[in-house]
Order: sequence, then structure tokens, then C-alpha cells
Amino acid sequence: QVQLVESGGGLVQTGGSLRLSCAASGSIFGIRSMGWYRQAPGKQRELVATITSGGSTNYADSVKGRFTISRDNAKNTVYLQMNSLKPEDTAVYYCNADLHYYPLMWGQGTQVTVSS
Repeated sequence: QVQLVESGGGLVQTGGSLRLSCAASGSIFGIRSMGWYRQAPGKQRELVATITSGGSTNYADSVKGRFTISRDNAKNTVYLQMNSLKPEDTAVYYCNADLHYYPLMWGQGTQVTVSS
């Protein structure tokens, strides 16, 4: 089986930075795209950023210029570097992975809290 394990969330002040990691483990035969989503209390889950196996990226307008998604294909790991954090970035952040031969996989989520 495959699982995604996220790490790196926490509490940070406005303007601070955090780096999230998400590692896929198990019987993996290749990963197409990986991404980060977030869900704030009372809101729907929304896209933050995605990255393909070739390195093409896509960002939500609200995080462009502040967040950077990257991945290490050898480690089956995706990262999200978050800079200039704002209180409105507070949410549970989830990673997902589109793997060959598996349905879309999701991590368990990691809390990011930005204090004003």
C-alpha cells in the first residue's frame, strides 16, 4: 500500500515562513503530479499549488509570489515553501499525489496557523 505523510506545519507570526514536506512511501510505480491543498474552518478545500513529474507548476492566485512548490522525484517527496505568511493562510494543508495504478492519494493534513 501507499501512504502520504506530511510534516512541517506549526504556528508562525505574520510575515514568517514555514516549509511543508510530504513523502510518499510504499509500492510506488511512478507519480504523475503532486500538489498541496488547504482547508480553512468553515470553507471548502482549495488548491494551493501543483507540480508535475516534469516540474511544471501551478499556483492559486492568492499564493503566487509567496509560496513555492518543488519535488524530489528520487525521494517521492513534494515540498511547499511558504514565505510572507498571512493570517488568511491559516488552514489545514493536505498534500495529494496522482500515482500510477492507484486512485488519487491524500495525506492526513498538517495544521498551519499564522498569528496576527
